[in-house]
Amino acid sequence: MENQLKLPNLEYKGNVKKKLTLHLFLQIIGKVRLKMTPRKNHWWYITEYVGTSGFTTGPIPYNSGKDQFEITINVQKHQLEVSTSQGEYEHFPLNNTLTVADFYKKLMEIIQKINISVSILATPYDLGIEKPFSEITEYHHYDANYINDLWKTMLWINNVFKEFSGRFYGKTCPVHLYWHSLDLVVTRFSGNEAPPMPADARISDKDAYTHECISFGFWAGDENVPEPAFYSYTYPAPDGLENESIKPTSAEWIDNNGSPMALLKYKDLLGTANPRKELLQFLESTYQAGAKRAGWDIEKFRVPDLDEM
Repeated sequence: MENQLKLPNLEYKGNVKKKLTLHLFLQIIGKVRLKMTPRKNHWWYITEYVGTSGFTTGPIPYNSGKDQFEITINVQKHQLEVSTSQGEYEHFPLNNTLTVADFYKKLMEIIQKINISVSILATPYDLGIEKPFSEITEYHHYDANYINDLWKTMLWINNVFKEFSGRFYGKTCPVHLYWHSLDLVVTRFSGNEAPPMPADARISDKDAYTHECISFGFWAGDENVPEPAFYSYTYPAPDGLENESIKPTSAEWIDNNGSPMALLKYKDLLGTANPRKELLQFLESTYQAGAKRAGWDIEKFRVPDLDEM
């Protein structure tokens, strides 16, 4: 039963290096996916996924599109795995002695061994680390317990996000993991174009925010919000959004670079009678707040029951 669900007690403080080690691993495999996957709107083609054994790129085409390969951080077996549609399979163990440089070198050796040609921009993105992956030896903090707890938490959230995603009849992205910031996300779109971003905005932002959207996500903590939390924001942010009431009572509006963002701390779900219900309330109430203030046609996007069709 749902009220018997016991979520892992995730912490950001004390696990910063463990999280960053995994984050760097995911950036490396994410950059391989970015380089080899055909473009799709809003950067949906670069993302990773929470799967049954860990974190995965999903299928990546190669060999002129005749074949596919997949890179997975198998959290159950604590190993990096590369498998292909040709039946090839390679792996190496993940542990707290493996540096980021070691991970990068071993992965590139496997990719070369199975005759896949790829060259990536082999430097971290938005992490304040200037040197290339091949020289990052100070991060070697793969921790089996922390990684397992994070994966199990994201696996549960992934399923709740998918349930919430199915309640909307408009354009919706897959539930996926953005490796640049390590957040699990699902986003709804109104179908209306958003105002153009400034000319000097990053190309990643320009492509992500071409249309009005309401986004929902989870991240494991960072320097700005040093604990795991859920969030929701509406883009462009409509006037008065922060005045809308949201659920559960522990959720709040905060300022995020001049725009309101709803925040629900992960710890506030721990010990509640029904964490799934609480999370769905947060997602639904923040959607209703954003859609109302932004003038979306809420009824048009409501998913009808099958007996209404």
